[in-house]
Amino acid sequence: MGRILAIDYGKKRTGLAVTDPLQLIASGLTTVLTHELIPYLKKYMAQEPVTQIIIGEPKGLDGGATDATALVEECVRILHKHFPDIPVKKIDERFTSKIAFRSMIDSGLKKKDRQNKGLVDEISATVLLQEYLQYR
Repeated sequence: MGRILAIDYGKKRTGLAVTDPLQLIASGLTTVLTHELIPYLKKYMAQEPVTQIIIGEPKGLDGGATDATALVEECVRILHKHFPDIPVKKIDERFTSKIAFRSMIDSGLKKKDRQNKGLVDEISATVLLQEYLQYR
């Protein structure tokens, strides 16, 4: 069994999380600059088998598209192009950033550490993946 990779896609930075090989536990992987995402994924997937990719789908409070929706759709298209054998599933990402920030506070991170947007992106990807694992 391979890993599931979660992507919290952003215009500047992209948070990544993965499961263990048994697909039971979600863990933060890293945050990469968005323009470096595909080269990073190619290198990672050459070392670790990935059987599925999930990506956060931005939605407004009303469930409709947001300004970021088109960016995610383009990323999905690029993922299909570079990794045609790996299914890509979009998952509603509403509130993942707020949940990630709350978990940083609850875990006792200092204010300076909570301002690290890259860390928030990585934790958001982990929250997204953990929710997917719970409800799949």
